[in-house]
Amino acid sequence: MDKKKLLRLLAENGRMSVEEIANQLGESAAAVAEAIRKMEEDKTIIGYRAMFDESILPEYAVKALIEVKTRPEREGGFDKIAKRLSKFPQVSSLYLMSGGFDLLVEVQGKNLQEVATFVARKLATQDGVLSTATHFLLKKYKESGKLMQEEEGYERLNITM
Repeated sequence: MDKKKLLRLLAENGRMSVEEIANQLGESAAAVAEAIRKMEEDKTIIGYRAMFDESILPEYAVKALIEVKTRPEREGGFDKIAKRLSKFPQVSSLYLMSGGFDLLVEVQGKNLQEVATFVARKLATQDGVLSTATHFLLKKYKESGKLMQEEEGYERLNITM
């Protein structure tokens, strides 16, 4: 079985039934179910997630991306500080980056003040954090390849002379 094709199908639609996947892959439903079980067990598949308008839930009302410059630790490089930061419940995603900063931290909160307080009192004060730059997300247009709003019909303007 082609596990990459299976993963691509699940990435496109995590609610696709085992039978639908099996049909598209030309495999038996039992073989697909077993492959999925094994990938969940070995953490190839870490979880499943619904995409939705996050502004509906108050705990997701405000999202910010924070650029973090750090001082890598002698025995753990960036991994130790990243592990510490990832334990905060406000941190939804955390990435090691190339370029002008080291870590990109995605933070969620109920309002601007909650996120700002987290950055000032918890994130920026961590050992090894040299500086932060916070960018609040204002509107999401596309995520994971999916448009978040229906496209409005394009109407060409009349040209008159």
